[in-house]
Amino acid sequence: MKKRGIAVLLAMFMLVIAFAAWADRAQTQVPPRQGQLTGAVREAMVDPPPPKKHILILGFTEGFHHGSTSDAIGTIWQMGMESGLYDSEIRTDTRWLSKGNVGSGEAHNLDWFDGIVAVNTTGIWQMTDNQKKDFITAIRDEGKGYVAVHAALDANRNGAWPEYTEMVGGEFAAHPWIQFWAPVIIEDWSFPAMRHFPASRMMMYDEMYVPRSDTWSRSKVNVLMRMDEDQLPAEPGPQEPFASLSAARQPSNPATAGRGAAGPGAAGAPGAQGARGGRGPADARPRDNGIHPDKDYPLAWSKTYGKGRVFYSSLGHTKSSWTQPDIRKMYLEGIKWTLGLSEGSTASHPKVK
Repeated sequence: MKKRGIAVLLAMFMLVIAFAAWADRAQTQVPPRQGQLTGAVREAMVDPPPPKKHILILGFTEGFHHGSTSDAIGTIWQMGMESGLYDSEIRTDTRWLSKGNVGSGEAHNLDWFDGIVAVNTTGIWQMTDNQKKDFITAIRDEGKGYVAVHAALDANRNGAWPEYTEMVGGEFAAHPWIQFWAPVIIEDWSFPAMRHFPASRMMMYDEMYVPRSDTWSRSKVNVLMRMDEDQLPAEPGPQEPFASLSAARQPSNPATAGRGAAGPGAAGAPGAQGARGGRGPADARPRDNGIHPDKDYPLAWSKTYGKGRVFYSSLGHTKSSWTQPDIRKMYLEGIKWTLGLSEGSTASHPKVK
């Protein structure tokens, strides 16, 4: 009994000491008065994080619709959220491509955005002359960035909007080898959107666009990536392992035979579709089938347009390409560069061997 009593007294003594210590801390931790800031809050206000950039993702289609468009838009939105570098608004029309009133609520015109990303926006964009002027002004005069994804090169062409063609750096001619394992050379490995690739020469599967030779010039852009002309297939058209499957799907009717991807009347042929919802008005220029004497086949480039930065890449036709880390990284770095968050060259140069 005597030992139990001693144990009880010790326990009570420890409780008294603990209570006294708690009371002392409570008296010293006085809550801040109204208008008074704690140290953590005060430090956050002194050195706030840099504000996010704002980009407008365009996902409308007036011509050929690419099945990968939603994958690309979702990926670009997700990369902004994960990196914390930018937030995104997504439009499937041209309404916000204006400096005027674009609607109520939380609608934003071009003044709000730091950059624009056009994803497979084929065909003739439905815009007024004032909208076109505002769009060009935003990039050329105000220095907003522009990223053109894959078929954004196939927009406003055949003379429909020459300023757009000049800004982006050219216009779509053809994809002579359709989708295939293309031999690729990285020409400017120092550029932020290129330096993560594992090698300067590699094979990449995609639908590789070739720009028209009369609207694109190496002297006006910094070629970042091109196809290796010495390793290209000997003949254009569908390539193995899918060429046999493609041939089996061709119509047997002699009247329609020969109207494949590179044939007259195909989606890639000039004038194949009308001005409304097509690739442009009828084109009086000689047809460009994408096979060029100089064998210069760029796949990505950087350039300036006045004060604005422009990045283009042909990659991104397939849905699976948007799950590939190298492609995602390329577009993230391209967006960052156009927003002024990194530095890279726009100087033209001869072919890199």
